[in-house]
Amino acid sequence: MSIQILRDLRGLRVQVIHAPDSEGLELAGHLRRIGCQVDTAWPIPEHADGADVVVLAVDHESKSAIQRLRRSFEGIAPTMIAVVGYEDPSILQIVLEMGAHAVIERPVRPFGLLTHLTVARSLWLERQQAAKNLQKVERKLVGIQNIQRAKSILMTAQGLTEEEAHQTIRRKAMSKRVPIEEMALAIINANELLNSSQKAT
Repeated sequence: MSIQILRDLRGLRVQVIHAPDSEGLELAGHLRRIGCQVDTAWPIPEHADGADVVVLAVDHESKSAIQRLRRSFEGIAPTMIAVVGYEDPSILQIVLEMGAHAVIERPVRPFGLLTHLTVARSLWLERQQAAKNLQKVERKLVGIQNIQRAKSILMTAQGLTEEEAHQTIRRKAMSKRVPIEEMALAIINANELLNSSQKAT
């Protein structure tokens, strides 16, 4: 995976949000030499659409603008790298709140930039994979809960044992060629519809 990350750095869309001073220009230049597609912006924009990585200068005055930028991300936020000139509790708080995957210290130097970018991208990818795994587990858990509810409905309505109810759901799913979780949800929905119709009359 690490080799693939290094390969993928070339062509990454990086937005450098930094004052257009010598340091900001140098930072953008280093990233271009790595092979990234670099856009620059200043002051902090309200959106960073399309960026894979955002390299963002952080100071005390930038907190509210950074918060606005973070809220603008739709879906998955990009990899975030903070550029800081000094450390104190308020700066560290901003860095944490922006969800930084790496921190670059001023003055920015060419040495270490590739490492910071690689580590940040690796952490971002690991978080995305962990989020996908969690969603998969949550969907599986919901599916199991729905199967249990559907079995309970059939046991009550048809006087079946738990095993008989399970086999009934499984057979119905196979005949319809749908996952058993989907069939269980259909049974739950049909039962709720029937109950609501009975209440209405």
